[in-house]
Amino acid sequence: MAHLARQDFQSLRIAVLTVSDTRTFATDTSGQTLIDLLEQDGHALAERDLVIDDIYRIRARLSQWIADPLVQVVLITGGTGFTARDNTPQAVEPLLDKRVEGFGELFRQISTDEIGTSSLQSRALAGMANGTLVCCLPGSPGACRTGWTGILRQQLDSRTRPCNFVPHLKALPEQPTVACGSRS
Repeated sequence: MAHLARQDFQSLRIAVLTVSDTRTFATDTSGQTLIDLLEQDGHALAERDLVIDDIYRIRARLSQWIADPLVQVVLITGGTGFTARDNTPQAVEPLLDKRVEGFGELFRQISTDEIGTSSLQSRALAGMANGTLVCCLPGSPGACRTGWTGILRQQLDSRTRPCNFVPHLKALPEQPTVACGSRS
């Protein structure tokens, strides 16, 4: 079973986008939380940006990263609630090739232990676009920590078995692509 063979850790290039009408880089504690966590776990920050909660600005920035051969994962924090200015899911969903159907459900399940039934108001979602995993998390440091430690830490670790997202991500230009089960 080649897919169960032990793999070495692979550091991923991850971009972080904060969606907010009020935060600046200096006050963006959610984006900084994600950066701290991904770097602590051995991944590299590809880029960081902050955009207002506007469907077309979110799509424009996300589209650039989806097309960038050096960005493998995009983590978006903010804009996933139910207010009139929460537009992240509507902005992101049309850009996805495939949704990760269980992501939002698992996030809400894990969050229930921390915030109770308020977890129902999270519209967290994830999907794949052009070999890039895109994950949308609520805009609080606690929610970002929950999403990273409860889901993303394992699913972005090439050693997680029986499966993880790493084989589905675009290979960086300097890394050769090896098909699962092929022999070198």
